[in-house]
This record gives sequence, structure tokens and C-alpha cells, in this order.
Amino acid sequence: MGPVTTSKTSTVPAGTDLLALDRQVCYALAVASRNVIALYKPLLAPMGLTHPQYLVMLALWEEAPLTVSELGRRVSLDPGTLSPLLKRLESSGHITRGRDPHDDRALAVALTPSGARLRSRAEKVPPAILERLGMELAELEDLRDGLTRLIAAARSTP
Repeated sequence: MGPVTTSKTSTVPAGTDLLALDRQVCYALAVASRNVIALYKPLLAPMGLTHPQYLVMLALWEEAPLTVSELGRRVSLDPGTLSPLLKRLESSGHITRGRDPHDDRALAVALTPSGARLRSRAEKVPPAILERLGMELAELEDLRDGLTRLIAAARSTP
């Protein structure tokens, strides 16, 4: 049997086991995700944040206030996941939720002074992750860029 041609001009060499676990992109992504997120846990715990809460705070430190729908889009969380997460951040005093002044139908999320101050503590997280991974910043940026392209390709697939 000769090489297998897949769509978009990819050719897989004959005899390649396409179902081998270590060849699966989904497997590598799942394991990498679990392991990298686990590195964040001891760094975020003293701040009282989970990893998904950290992602929300990162988005708000970039720009606040944000509508709940815009925030969900930026952190790729659906409303059912985002809503309880926002409730916990609000009860911890880091954010407030209220009507968007530009659109009464939309709910806006804003940082409290406590949430804004938390940013200075969070600035220590990226360098600590770099150190724990033992990788160069440029290498991680290249990996992130590749993953961003992968995400875009997966989202555009019908």
C-alpha cells in the first residue's frame, strides 16, 4: 500500500499508524494543558484565584469594564461557565457586576480596587512559570503562536 493522501495536500507515509496515541494532537494538547495549568495552581492559590478566574482577571486587567458577553468571548468561556466564576470573583471582592452604562440590556464587569491591586501580585506569575518550565520566552511565544493558529483553524472547521 502506498502513501495515503489526505485533504490539503498532506501525505502520510505508508505504514504510519494514524491511531497511535503518541501521534495524536488531541492527546498532546490534553496532557500539556493539564500539566501546565497544574503549574499555575500553587502560584494562584495565595491570591485566592483558580486558573479560570486568573484568565478572567487577565482580560479585565487589559481592559475594564467589559460586558459579560465580551469577557466570555475573550476568555473562551460560555455563559454557563462564566456566570458562577464571576459570582465567586464578586464575592471575593475583586469585581463588580452591573448594568453597562452604554447598553442597559448588557451586564458589565468591572474591577474593584482590590481586583486592580491584585495585578501587582499576578505580575510574578509569568516569570515563575518560565522558570518552572525551564524554557526560553521566545520558545513559549512560538508555541503560543502555533496554538493560536491551531485554535483558529479548529474554530473555522465546519
